[in-house]
Amino acid sequence: MAGMRDFLRSCVSTPLNALLSIVVLVWLATTLPELFRWALLDAVWSGSSGRDCAARDAACWLFIRMRANQILYGRYPPVEHWRVNIAALIGVVGLVVLLLPGIRRKTAIAAGLLFAYPPVAGILLRGGVLGLPAVPAAQWGGLMLTVTVAAWTIGTSIPLGLLLAFGRRSALRVVAAVSACYIDIVRGLPLVGILFLAIVMFPLFMPPGIEINELVRALVAFTLFNATNFAEVFRGGLQSVPWQQSEAGIALGLRRWQIAVRIVIPQAITASLPGIVNVCVSVVKETTIILIVGLFDFLGVLQGGIVDPEWLIGDQVRATAYFFAGAVFFVICFSLSRYSARIERAMSAGRRS
Repeated sequence: MAGMRDFLRSCVSTPLNALLSIVVLVWLATTLPELFRWALLDAVWSGSSGRDCAARDAACWLFIRMRANQILYGRYPPVEHWRVNIAALIGVVGLVVLLLPGIRRKTAIAAGLLFAYPPVAGILLRGGVLGLPAVPAAQWGGLMLTVTVAAWTIGTSIPLGLLLAFGRRSALRVVAAVSACYIDIVRGLPLVGILFLAIVMFPLFMPPGIEINELVRALVAFTLFNATNFAEVFRGGLQSVPWQQSEAGIALGLRRWQIAVRIVIPQAITASLPGIVNVCVSVVKETTIILIVGLFDFLGVLQGGIVDPEWLIGDQVRATAYFFAGAVFFVICFSLSRYSARIERAMSAGRRS
């Protein structure tokens, strides 16, 4: 309640703030009723085909409902959907536990999600072991593929980026030069170019008979590219840690790796958290580019459904599909930003205490 009062007071604290608040209220008053009508009141919720949405100037949620399985799972075999659901449930439960206050050993839980969860999820989704039927990566798609690519990229790029940041600041000139050269070169390349090298050029240098599927090559490309972005974020965080902190650790008899793990890295991560979340949000949005390698992610499945002759009935389906895609990406990215804000508040409270 106090937060709401502070917010309302800030809206009229100055003449400029009051003017901007009035402009925003007028814009909402003219926009929200029409959006409410288009998205809810006049929307088509039921039916059997695209003809039910024809000649209706409103959202066609029937399209989303009838293609829900494709949107969620792509071409993943329907009888194996339970494996996707279990992998998602494990990840969601782990994240919820991290969000709950009063839970101990959150560091161990976070490490488990970062290092143990990816192979477990990979076994569930890929199969081929433990009696699970193998599902080729070509059949992966939809929101499942988007989340998989984003989670893999974030989970592998963060530790690799941290290593690159330490390498760039290393006292060994060769290590520092190699790390800086790699970071500067890869950051200067577009992600599309790196994907092209991974998908088209890489197989040309492999011995005959050795093949790596396209999804694995794309995931490696995402990791190598985004690790450089995380490296620069971490480098800024490492530079914000006073050198006296390391000297104090040496005076206490700590080894260099203990100083890094217990003193430097926690403070660097705290200082880098806004930048880390910014890169994570960019990673989630970058996943849509995987369409160029022939894999249909969440947005790709929606675009494929739009061009289906059954749904070529006007702009209703296209507008609904892109509105739905925007809403899903907004929820994911906004949730990441709010979670980071909560972590920042918790860390700030810890420093004050």
